[in-house]
Amino acid sequence: MVFLMTNQFVELVGRQAATDLRQIHTRLRDRASGVTTLRRCGNIAELRRLARRRVPKAVFDFVDGAAEDERTAARNREGFGRLALWPRALVDVSEVDVATTVLGEPLAVPLIGAPTGLTGLLHERGEVAVARAVHAAGSVYIASAMASYSIEELSRLAPGPTWFQLYVWRDRGLVRELVQRAGAANHLALVLTIDVPRAGARERDRRNGFGIPPRLTLRSAAEGLLRPRWSAAFVRRPRMAVANAAGHDGAPNDAVSLTDYINSQFDPTLSWHDVAWLREQWTGPLVVKGVLRPEDARDAVSAGAEAVVVSNHGGRQLAQTTSAIGALPAVVDAVGADAEVYVDGGIRRGADVAAALALGARACLAGRALLYGLGAGGDEGAARAMGILVEELRRTLELAGCRSVRELDRSWVVDAATTQAIPAAQYFDH
Repeated sequence: MVFLMTNQFVELVGRQAATDLRQIHTRLRDRASGVTTLRRCGNIAELRRLARRRVPKAVFDFVDGAAEDERTAARNREGFGRLALWPRALVDVSEVDVATTVLGEPLAVPLIGAPTGLTGLLHERGEVAVARAVHAAGSVYIASAMASYSIEELSRLAPGPTWFQLYVWRDRGLVRELVQRAGAANHLALVLTIDVPRAGARERDRRNGFGIPPRLTLRSAAEGLLRPRWSAAFVRRPRMAVANAAGHDGAPNDAVSLTDYINSQFDPTLSWHDVAWLREQWTGPLVVKGVLRPEDARDAVSAGAEAVVVSNHGGRQLAQTTSAIGALPAVVDAVGADAEVYVDGGIRRGADVAAALALGARACLAGRALLYGLGAGGDEGAARAMGILVEELRRTLELAGCRSVRELDRSWVVDAATTQAIPAAQYFDH
């Protein structure tokens, strides 16, 4: 018996060694390119750690940081921690369906690529890589007015279903121009962000001396030397300007002045009358992003919005406010069937997506989660991040005994501390 077991062990080791030898060329190539390390990342937190190693600190903090003490950003994650899924047992989940529709269009997954500005600082492929990853998963990407790639560049390099996000800036001529360009590029919807009457206080950026373009110091030079791949790409193909404003009449051409110009465009006088004005400029669906209060959601619908995004800007604006997921139930109840509701802020797990859908969101927006993948590995990293979230969502549904995202409602979630149902028309994290 011992002899037989020994022979079986030797044969097993021999087969494994033969397989390893056949794959050694591929493994060495992948290790040299960094793909092996990327594939070992099994969740968004691990992608975040890898991105932190591969990207200079000032750039990583620009993406990862939030306003002041970063309490709002922390609450976005803590809000999901207060939720528990309430699973069904003995349900046939051999097939689960994660498809949904937004604004009448089918999506393979209920996860939308959130708009993020100056993404090209993180990786030269920037918004292109993230958009391609989102499109490959069968979903829609929201291009930012503050993107490193212009509307036209992104449409050419990452063709696929895309919405366009913008602000109603002081220069209404620029706003009109962007709306027209988004329409010409066949963007399917316009997303108006309303929670930036002025820029928030990003204290990590202040401490790092972060600016556009990045300022060369001994510390930043050392950071660059420690990350030669990022530095070489940045020097070769820098993406450090708001591409959509470049070339506009009245907008300066150099990166420093252009950034100052954009920062001066945020309008503290913005009102619902301006939202109605924008509605007149755009014939397609209008989505209003940055809503936390139920009455604001109702006002958005009255101004002509077909959808609202419950969002606190990822905690990058008001530093002391409620979590997005905490505000979601009241907004859902306020708009009823009059508009679709999406949620943005703190999505790091597929289970987060399931919980948000159960509370009434039609879909979730993911921003930082996909950017961590981008920083960790460019196109492959962004695709890895999207794939992780989708696979986690599928696994969550299977383990919860839920056959389809369309089955999710408030009966599937409880308060993790009390196992009580989530209150309907109130903030549950106040």
